[in-house]
Amino acid sequence: MTADIARALWLEPPRRASLRTETLPCAGADDVVVRTSYSAISRGTETLVYAGAVPESEYDRMRAPFQAGTLPGAVKHGYANVGVVERGPPGWLGRPVFCLYPHQTRYVVPRDAVVAVPPNVPAERAVLAANMETAVNALWDAGPRVGDRISVVGAGVIGSLVAGLCVDLPGVAVELVDIDSGRASVASALGAAFARPENATGGRDLVFHASASAAGLNTALSLAGPEAEIVELSWFGTQATSVALGGVFHSRRLTLKASQVGTVSPARAARWSHRRRLALALDLCADARFDVLFADDADFDSLPAIMERLADPADRTLCQRIVYANCQDPPCIT
Repeated sequence: MTADIARALWLEPPRRASLRTETLPCAGADDVVVRTSYSAISRGTETLVYAGAVPESEYDRMRAPFQAGTLPGAVKHGYANVGVVERGPPGWLGRPVFCLYPHQTRYVVPRDAVVAVPPNVPAERAVLAANMETAVNALWDAGPRVGDRISVVGAGVIGSLVAGLCVDLPGVAVELVDIDSGRASVASALGAAFARPENATGGRDLVFHASASAAGLNTALSLAGPEAEIVELSWFGTQATSVALGGVFHSRRLTLKASQVGTVSPARAARWSHRRRLALALDLCADARFDVLFADDADFDSLPAIMERLADPADRTLCQRIVYANCQDPPCIT
């Protein structure tokens, strides 16, 4: 009997990572065997795991769908994987699929765990689907209205995706706010205005915060108009956050609301499943504007070094895509 071998990235907090070899389980009748083509690193979550900055209270709640290992120990973590079905039920062979799976060269999952990549979505862009799902959920939580003046504070991947989706709403004016003036080109590609915090437009109807910084959250509060809502998308991990509630928060009767992708927004939960929401996110990845979010691709074998670089706050990479075309798995075990 032959056993299939794969390699995977394991995060070993704090601030270590390695590529490990493992034997794949036998695939059942309703399973698919997927060979990975691309994956992407989520800076917000994966770098916190890598750095050992996840609060103990969140060890279980923040588990990735196919995570192996348990914090605070080593974990196989990640959730943006696009590959091709090598073996599986009829109709699935050779199909490009998205799965909320970690960085691994090949893997076995139930057929229901993968979603087919639409024909009009390039496989290399489909790695944005998990982040796009977060953006979709944020818009459901916020419920933006026709003609709203919307600010998005934090021009990372999540903030940029939110801005890109909001731009398409009728009559809205979207401003992407970031301390990095270099993100102006990202805003322009998405069709949004850009401003540094000190020049940002106030009196907004709706503000999304996605900078994962106390300064960014306080900027978001300052930009909100009377009775407006600030939707918080950042996950701060163990980082202490000081919020300036002594300023305009009470006098403007502002609302600060959390949005988190682990639960389908209550505004849609009665009719939408996680799978249906993910399929929608994949459809939205057909928009070529979002290619502006990708840095230069990196090879699978460089993942440990990539994690070290991305964990540096000075690094300005948006979405780091990983390419598997040149990686080689060890021989199968017979």
